[in-house]
Amino acid sequence: MKKRIILSALVAFVASITFAQTLVQWNYSTKKIADKTYEVHLTATIDDNWHLYSQRQPEDAIAMPTAIKFTPNPLLIFTGIIKEIGKMEKHTDKTLGITQNQYSNKVDFVQVVKLKGKAKTNVSGDIQYQACTDENCLPPKTVQFSVSLQ
Repeated sequence: MKKRIILSALVAFVASITFAQTLVQWNYSTKKIADKTYEVHLTATIDDNWHLYSQRQPEDAIAMPTAIKFTPNPLLIFTGIIKEIGKMEKHTDKTLGITQNQYSNKVDFVQVVKLKGKAKTNVSGDIQYQACTDENCLPPKTVQFSVSLQ
């Protein structure tokens, strides 16, 4: 009987992790905006009733902010900060009294990059984020991305 309970708990845990992977869908694209200059778009589409957090949080927030790390590439210059395009929500947790910045439905993270020469290359890296509802959060997840500049 004890083995069945443990097995059931393990199956439920694995199912929740698998389910979590479908809550946020990531798409990666580039847009040429000038000679040798591109916007890299990392777009998250978020299921209903779920959200993910902004990269920038108020000082007292306990949310795990979305973190984007680009793999160093000697052919690229990263210009400015990663912009967030979407409807940012300032959500206040009634229990804790803490305000956090989050996105529901969709958010586009945009980084401008410049090519140093005429070579073809990719922009790659990883995104660490956490999907939450107003009542609970799933464990943080990291996804890798790679998109070519053309």
